[in-house]
Amino acid sequence: MKERNIHTFIGCEDEYEESKIVVFGAPFDSTTSFRPGTRFASATMRNESFGIETYSPYQDKDLEDINVFDAGDLELSFGNSESALKDIEDATAEILEDGKIPFMIGGEHSVTLGSVRAAAEKYPDLHIIQFDAHTDLRDDYLGQYYSHASVIRRCWDIVGDDKIFQFGIRSGERAEWEFAKEHLHTTKFNFGNNFDELDKVVEKLKGKPVYFTLDLDVLDPSEFPGTGTPEAGGVTFVELHKAIEKISKLNIVGLDMNELSPIYDHSGQSTALACKLLREILLFVYK
Repeated sequence: MKERNIHTFIGCEDEYEESKIVVFGAPFDSTTSFRPGTRFASATMRNESFGIETYSPYQDKDLEDINVFDAGDLELSFGNSESALKDIEDATAEILEDGKIPFMIGGEHSVTLGSVRAAAEKYPDLHIIQFDAHTDLRDDYLGQYYSHASVIRRCWDIVGDDKIFQFGIRSGERAEWEFAKEHLHTTKFNFGNNFDELDKVVEKLKGKPVYFTLDLDVLDPSEFPGTGTPEAGGVTFVELHKAIEKISKLNIVGLDMNELSPIYDHSGQSTALACKLLREILLFVYK
């Protein structure tokens, strides 16, 4: 974990000790309900990242001017969710213990649970902001308790009521929407303003520890087709970028980006977008 990875994301070649943010991959997709392939996301992003620049013209900042460590990919058991989640939890806990911010690249969305477990252990008042197309609030999916379709329900088991804030949601079974109304803050997708209420949430969460989880299928498939569960009617890159800029002002103690499945977009468009977002988020979050 603390030895520098030979194959790194562009601009993330610093040493562990001097870095404030630690990027690591969680290549796991064993509970994917539709199309697998997210296990290839982190490795593909590292390779394709050299097609972008380290400099962000949006922020006038450069990855070369900050300290980020790329720890490489965790070796996870593909067929055992509980084992994979434990390994992710341990890796995240180690990074947090060293006073750094863990930034995990999935993988399917279920990997978020491992990092949230570690973050909630260190920060008992943890709040979660989720950008996603799906509620992910099923109690189980086809008998699988730990699933990418139930990951936020499992996170709720940890943090409890009024601690999870969902944006961009446009898919979920009726029972999930009913559960969300009672226990979470869910902003239903709005074609006029996809991030209604975000300003209020940011104001409310000032000073509190926040975990940010970004499921890339929040984006519209016309911009981001490379995902296992595309959902029409999503947000644009510009909308997403502006929303992330707002939440970056909060006390982000951990975060992840997941659900890129590069094999479903042979043009490379989706991977290029994910790489650019990763650069932008690193520059936003780094304080």
